[in-house]
Amino acid sequence: MLGPVPDPAPAPVPPEILAALARTRPLPAVSAVLRGALHARRMLLLKSLLVRVDRARGVLPAAVRRRFEDDWTLLERAERTDAAAVRAVLDYPTTGAWLAAALAAPDGPDFADGLAGLGALAVAAALRAGCRFRTTRTLPAGTLPLPGIGLLRCARGPVRLSGRAGALRITDGSGRTLLLPGPAPAGPGTRWSADGALAWSALHPLPGGTAVLDDVDPHRVPAGGIGPAALPAAERPYADPAAWAARWRDAHALLAATHPARAAETLALVRAVVPLAPSAGGAPPVSATVRTAPGAVLAQLPADRRELAELLVHETHHTKLAVLDELVPLWRPGGSLHRVGWRRDPRPVPGVLQGAYAHLALLDLWGRARTGPARSWRRRAAERFEVCREQVAEALSVLAESDELTPCGREFVRHMGSHHARLGTAAHPPG
Repeated sequence: MLGPVPDPAPAPVPPEILAALARTRPLPAVSAVLRGALHARRMLLLKSLLVRVDRARGVLPAAVRRRFEDDWTLLERAERTDAAAVRAVLDYPTTGAWLAAALAAPDGPDFADGLAGLGALAVAAALRAGCRFRTTRTLPAGTLPLPGIGLLRCARGPVRLSGRAGALRITDGSGRTLLLPGPAPAGPGTRWSADGALAWSALHPLPGGTAVLDDVDPHRVPAGGIGPAALPAAERPYADPAAWAARWRDAHALLAATHPARAAETLALVRAVVPLAPSAGGAPPVSATVRTAPGAVLAQLPADRRELAELLVHETHHTKLAVLDELVPLWRPGGSLHRVGWRRDPRPVPGVLQGAYAHLALLDLWGRARTGPARSWRRRAAERFEVCREQVAEALSVLAESDELTPCGREFVRHMGSHHARLGTAAHPPG
């Protein structure tokens, strides 16, 4: 149950799971451990938020406190109705981004404003759980994001929401109404009220799993953008959901034909794809994983299915390492910088480890693809394999000599090195 929230201490990672993670092995048991660790982290952040609200009780406005308590009560009720549905909302990537931002906000109006995100979380959880509820929200910005479901846009001011069996009725301060049938609620796409004053934008599901194309949540991209060009998110309708769905379907078919277990791992760990705005001047395509929102792949639309397959494997391993480091720290703070073959700028030790880990997974993938069923991928995979193998070897050498790794980090890198050596001699590595 959510209240009181338990204190989930990080569980030790079994040696066989750590070894499988280091060797990038796509095992269901590994994915289950990572999903459990992610949920434990979200529960810990929720407890931290509850503790901070309790400590600030004397300075928070009474209306803010009452709203937070009502939202918490609704979240608890939804959890009693359908715990799995609520967990899906709690573990959604943008929920992590909101929690991190709310906890980092300074005391005062910024923290009070951040607490409004709990209301969005509670409404999304209640909808998914099929709870019956009624609530009134004041939307200063005219939007209400429901994590993993969609975004409501309306005029600034109060809006009444009522839910029943996953259906949602929205009524603004002028009496305009928009009815969204369940479950949770039906989509995808954008629907408007008769006069266009209310708009509901539901997320587009990606085929073959539970992932969605998230082009509406305000927390989906950090405020500073992504990469040196500070790329923002692509806004609807420029996100091109049809192109993403087709490319996603083709990429997963290619992954499944080349390495079924890795295709299954990607479906298990990727919850959302966030389209990024195009780069200026024909710059190379950009992708990223945000540490506070693992499970979301932020990317520009790749040129073909091979590029998307590689991108998904790459970013999935950034997610895996981000979640693992919350369980077992792999490095200590340090200031050393090192050159790596896949970046122009020198990288700190955590960046070297992140890059080496993602490229080790790609080596595994390319090792299979160079003799796999997709002829169009074989030559490209063989070329990438040879170049990347040397780059990863150099990075592993840097890591092996670093004094910034924890004992667990050194063991992790040792297993990475063992797998890298095996990739150099085996046409199809085990796992």
